Amino acid sequence: MKASLQLRIGQSLTMTPQLQQAIRLLQLSSMELETEIQDALDSNMMLELEDEFSQQNNNENSTAENSTLVESVAEQSRESVEKTAELHSSETETGLNNDTIPTELPVDSVWEDIYDNTGSFSKSLGSSEYNSFENQDSEDITLAAHLLWQLNLTPSSETDKAIATAIIDALDDDGYLSCSLEDILISLGDEHTIEVEIDEVEAVLSLVQSMEPVGVAARDLQECLRLQLAQYPAETSWLKEAKELVNKHLHLLGGHDYNRLLKQMKLDREQLQEVVLFIQSLNPRPGNQIQESRIEYIVPDVFVRKEKGAWKVELNVENMPRLRINSSYASMIKRADSSEDNNSLKSHLQEARWFIKSLQSRSETLLRVATSIVERQRAFLDYGEEAMKPLVLHDIAETLSLHESTISRVTTRKYMHTPRGIFELKYFFSSHVGTDMGGTCSSTAIRAFIKKLIAAEKAEKPLSDSKIAAVLSDQGINVARRTVAKYRESMTIPPSNERKRLI
Repeated sequence: MKASLQLRIGQSLTMTPQLQQAIRLLQLSSMELETEIQDALDSNMMLELEDEFSQQNNNENSTAENSTLVESVAEQSRESVEKTAELHSSETETGLNNDTIPTELPVDSVWEDIYDNTGSFSKSLGSSEYNSFENQDSEDITLAAHLLWQLNLTPSSETDKAIATAIIDALDDDGYLSCSLEDILISLGDEHTIEVEIDEVEAVLSLVQSMEPVGVAARDLQECLRLQLAQYPAETSWLKEAKELVNKHLHLLGGHDYNRLLKQMKLDREQLQEVVLFIQSLNPRPGNQIQESRIEYIVPDVFVRKEKGAWKVELNVENMPRLRINSSYASMIKRADSSEDNNSLKSHLQEARWFIKSLQSRSETLLRVATSIVERQRAFLDYGEEAMKPLVLHDIAETLSLHESTISRVTTRKYMHTPRGIFELKYFFSSHVGTDMGGTCSSTAIRAFIKKLIAAEKAEKPLSDSKIAAVLSDQGINVARRTVAKYRESMTIPPSNERKRLI
């Protein structure tokens, strides 16, 4: 074979930098987009916010007024200086000095005449600049830190503190002791070289269990409930029966075997109900009282409201700052100049235009997708989850002539504010199940049906998964028992044997 040159004509799809930037901005959430915009403003001199530009124009338009005001203030200042000089000379002639001036001088006005009762600082606290004080990040309070704080306030020896610290470190998030006392004893010998007996560890465990929250450091649920019941006074109603149930018949209560409980405790149904309600008022996870989870606020990207019988879709303009090209820097670019500074200005100008165009493309695509979703899910907006229609990404992509990957990027971590609540755009997409009438039913609607059936069931005889499947089949929705179980578990609803109640 010999080397040769050939000429071929073909087409290929290339990911240009502009397209890559548009795709990257499309999949960002509102919080990430805000950070991206701020980074662009910091790195590109050609970008600026329209608010700042408007403010600059206002400042330029009021330059004449400001100059007149400055001249007036300067004239008043000169008069004030002259009066002050005359006053100073008169004080010198009369022999007054700083030593003879009283600490409090009479004035013609009082504080309230100048400042209102709230004060200027209180006003500033109410302004938008300071209204986020309550949302400032603070150090999370952990269960271990709370218990160690109590331990430092408790008079005890260094050995007991070391044992208590080892016990506190072995607690899980719910406040239960996750290892045995023997393991704690071994860890003390390995890490702290402390020679202690198992009885000492048991005594220190009792000390930790006496701390707040009540029931902490328990080794199982029975001990946790027992510690909480011990805090009630002896005259508390149903306390004796509750202690008996926890100590002897807790396994029957966990299995919802109320008939055997009635026989074992020799109580009627109303009395047993009071005892069970008393036990249910206790906290089986005492550690959750201290653990604080950080609150995450969701800012919707799209607003949906009904006006004159039609659903209207609007973008949240507060999430999208308006950017523009800085005219001052743009005017510095010279066409015929090929210097390094001029080329840098041209590069920044081109990047700024690409960025603004990518933001506009993102907003237009998001609005189109949200509008198409609302058009297909009008029944959900009017009647609720039971009227949700089946919808997949391909349906929206085909309607808008877009790729499914684009629809997936747009609907990820984007939220829609509706009269029924705030939902992620992904929420409106669901699979479908066939019906006897030849149509389809959304899986979201089936979950709503299951939730409605369980909410209306009898507490003493809850519906099983097979029974729910039969009821849905009578309504024309063909689902298997395992499908009902899968949907029920996705809604964190326990099975029928755990939903059984006395009433």
